[in-house]
Amino acid sequence: MSNTLTPARAVSPGRILQRELDARGWTQKDLAEITKRPPQAINEIIKGTKQITPETARELSCALGTTAEFWINLETNYRLNLAKKKQKESEIERRSRLYTLAPISELIKRQWIKSTESIDELEQSVCQFLGIKSPQETPQFYVNFRKGASPESNSGACAARHSQILEPEYSAKIAWCKRVEQVVNKQTLGEFQLDRLRGAIPDLLRYAEKEEDVTHVPQMLIDLGVHFAIVPHLNKTYLDGAAFYLENHPVVALTLRHNRIDCFWFSLMHELGHIVAGHQGLYLDNLDELEQNSEEDEANQLARDWLVNEKALNSFGVQTKPKFSKKAIINFAQSQDRHPGIILGRLQHEGLVPYKNLRVLLPKVKPFLSDWIYD
Repeated sequence: MSNTLTPARAVSPGRILQRELDARGWTQKDLAEITKRPPQAINEIIKGTKQITPETARELSCALGTTAEFWINLETNYRLNLAKKKQKESEIERRSRLYTLAPISELIKRQWIKSTESIDELEQSVCQFLGIKSPQETPQFYVNFRKGASPESNSGACAARHSQILEPEYSAKIAWCKRVEQVVNKQTLGEFQLDRLRGAIPDLLRYAEKEEDVTHVPQMLIDLGVHFAIVPHLNKTYLDGAAFYLENHPVVALTLRHNRIDCFWFSLMHELGHIVAGHQGLYLDNLDELEQNSEEDEANQLARDWLVNEKALNSFGVQTKPKFSKKAIINFAQSQDRHPGIILGRLQHEGLVPYKNLRVLLPKVKPFLSDWIYD
């Protein structure tokens, strides 16, 4: 072996030492006797559990005809490689934790957090976004209760089962809620009074006759002291809307997952139903699969009653079914001061009209609400 040999990559010194022994036909015991070292020490060096010290390097150089520097460099390079590997594994574990806490790729794509190659910077961004001090913490939904209300009055709509924590859907919902909080915390509101909101529902519904009038809804809610924002849902959440309180002001957030006028109005009125009914806590609603509890039932019924007179709708149904024409729906909608899409959506939900029919009556509402959409 050349005295100037330098390893090209980090290789275990023990592996090289074993090759040297094999080339000479020596055993580990032979090398132990030559160097006057315990056989166990030679075995531990070969297995990599014992490091080569400068003294050992000098003895090996004498026994094998190399330089002491060769063995020192080999050991140093090997240990550095192990340290780098350990650091890389640590970074992988840290990134894995962050991706468990939130859908990182989607948050970066939406520019809710900054893209970075630095794991330290990514951890800082995620913790700041989720409102936690360390990635080892489990983020929670931040919920205030309306002043004067008792938290015990909430049936548990905001509480998550332990088995849900850090599941993909749960983590994505937390991230969505955090985004809503960040958006609405920048809004300047009027004073909120529950009775005032309740009394303003008929005025709010005056905007439910023409699709372009939905543009007036957000500002009216703001003036009533109600936070409002549209934040598109994240993957795996399937949310339509949410209702909760921040600093004694209610928050109504929608996703427009179904970008249709009927879904906009029912989602809005359902979330307002939670507020008007005095429900406390956090309500995250997938209106296709609502939880079965009294609060959701009450919010649903309020939304139905507000949007269309039940008695008039039943009478219309009896007179018109089994075939509901476009003209008939338009005429009935006009009698109720409602957009035809709201009536059609109700009929479709009740199975009286197939979902594929009369889609022309279901215009998209996003163009009228673009100033309130926070991607």
